[in-house]
Formats: sequence, C-alpha cells, structure tokens
Amino acid sequence: MSDRVDPPATDTDAGVPWHYGDPLREQRWLTQGAAAVDLSHLPIIRVCGPDRRTWLHDLTTQHVSELDGSTVGLILSPHGHVEHELHMVDDGTCTWLIAQPGTQTVLVDYLMSMRFMLRVEVTDVSADFAVVFEPIAEPDASYPSWMIPPEFRDAGATEAGSDRGGDASRYRVPAPETFIGREVIIPRGELAERLDAWPNLAGTWAWSASRVAAGMPRLGFETDHRTLPHEVGWVGPAVHLAKGCYRGQEAVARVHNLGKPPRRMVVVHLDGSPEVLPVHGDQVFLGEKAVGWIGSAVHHPEWGPIGTAIIKRSVPDDAALVVHATDAQVAAQQHR
Repeated sequence: MSDRVDPPATDTDAGVPWHYGDPLREQRWLTQGAAAVDLSHLPIIRVCGPDRRTWLHDLTTQHVSELDGSTVGLILSPHGHVEHELHMVDDGTCTWLIAQPGTQTVLVDYLMSMRFMLRVEVTDVSADFAVVFEPIAEPDASYPSWMIPPEFRDAGATEAGSDRGGDASRYRVPAPETFIGREVIIPRGELAERLDAWPNLAGTWAWSASRVAAGMPRLGFETDHRTLPHEVGWVGPAVHLAKGCYRGQEAVARVHNLGKPPRRMVVVHLDGSPEVLPVHGDQVFLGEKAVGWIGSAVHHPEWGPIGTAIIKRSVPDDAALVVHATDAQVAAQQHR
C-alpha cells in the first residue's frame, strides 16, 4: 500500500508496517475482522524430532508433553525471571516457536546447548517462513497457527492446574477489551499474496493497541530483567502450576504458594488533555513516590489513550496515579 509508514529504526517492530495512514481506523478493521497485520519480522524456530515435546516440556513453563495445537511457554532464569516468551504450535511433526525480535540468537544457542543425546533438531527458519496476524478465532487448516490464549479473548481459561496457593485465576488482569486472532506461519514466498487477499491491512500500531486493551503482556514491553510470570498475568496462559520441574520452577512455586509477587500489571486509562502519550519506562507516581513504570502506551479508538503499567503490589486499586512523561505529567486511572 502506498500509504505505508514504517516505525522508527530503533523500534522493536522495525521492518514491518507501523501503519497505513490511519491507525485508529485500522484498529477498527481489526476489531471487525477485516484486516491482517504483517508480522514477518518475528523470529521462527522449528523444533523437530520424536523427543521434541517432552524436551520442550522440561525446558519451559508450560505443559507441552502432549501438545496438540498452540500455547504460550516461557523460559525462565534459575531465579524465576522471564527470559524468553514463546508462542508454540505443534503440527504433529514439528513444534514451531514464534519468538520476539532480537532474541533468536540467544534462544537458539540455549536450545542447542540443552539437546544432549535427545532426538531433537533445532532450526532457525525465519528466512524461509513468516508470520501474519489475522483476526480469526480458528486455526488455519493448512498452516501452523498460534491462537491468542482464551484469557485475552474472553473465552475461559487455559488449563493450568493448581498448587497449594490455588489456581491461576487470581492473576487475571482486568482489561477493557478482548483480542481475537491467530498468528499464522506461512512460507515467506507467499507473504505478499496472503496479505493481498485481505480487504484491508493494519500496522503494528493498531495490533499493539488491541493487545494492550486486552491486557496481554509482551516480552520487552511489560517485562524487565526481574519480571516474574505472576506479575504480568502469565500464570495460567503460559505457566502450568502442576507440571514437573523446569528451570525457575522452585521460584514460581514459592511465590505462588507462600506469598504475593512484588509487582502487578494493570491496564490504565490515561488523561488525554496534555496531548502527550507516555513511552515505555516512564515512571508512575503515587503522590511523591515512584511506584512503577509504563510498559506500553497506545491510542485506542474507543478508550482513548490507554496503557499497561507495572506497579507495586501495595498500590490500592483506586489510587490516583500520575505518569511522569518527558513533556508532561499524565493522570492515570487503573481499569477495574
């Protein structure tokens, strides 16, 4: 499309369209199921071999030993902090991993180092395959399709078991909207034809706004080097509470069973009168005290300026917050 606008070169999603001239209209198209999004910059790792699912089950936070379909899995540090977010799809022969930009080299190196004598093959196939987001609630019959977890599309909850601390329901993040869709992995040579088949296209600006409005976290946006899965609503969609050991599992169980995570993710409604949209990392204040930071901030066609914020657990739900942006102070109210 001639109106294509790319994001700044430093943006995480550089390399694919940011918008096509009217991101608010593009998000309405997404909500209506009438536009696709080019996500061909996302890395794709393919894991094949008869041991792949049990191997990934042991490495990740999710119960995938019998995976049939799609799910979210995390790779944690030994202390339970999130290192990788994986959108996982098994097609019966291989498991496909959609990762976040800039993470694939470290991810592949880690996976290769953990193969030992198991029958698994790990290949970075990003050069040959591409991801397209489509606002459709069913998987594609011909291509591997990662489906947005039910927690974010108001379709129930991922089966995540329970532990002494209970089930995953307490980690749900209240959000004003739902997010319905799939990430389809197609041969890269078919990308243009796939996108051209849609009546409209939307950029990552609109896609991000839909994600934020649904309270769906993303690595590098709602996370930092010490993020625990409990803090951003990943216990349930990405963390199974009753599976066997994996790296970081003891920390996950300890926080779940013995206490509360030190922070929590909230969706905030931002005051639009300063006409300033906060950016990732801007500090959030309660009175004179810094209590958190902005993960993502977006313009939404129905809700106006909204964002995600990572704030201290002790902050009351009805607290009047203020974001200290570069050029203004922006009032923020938690969505409840």
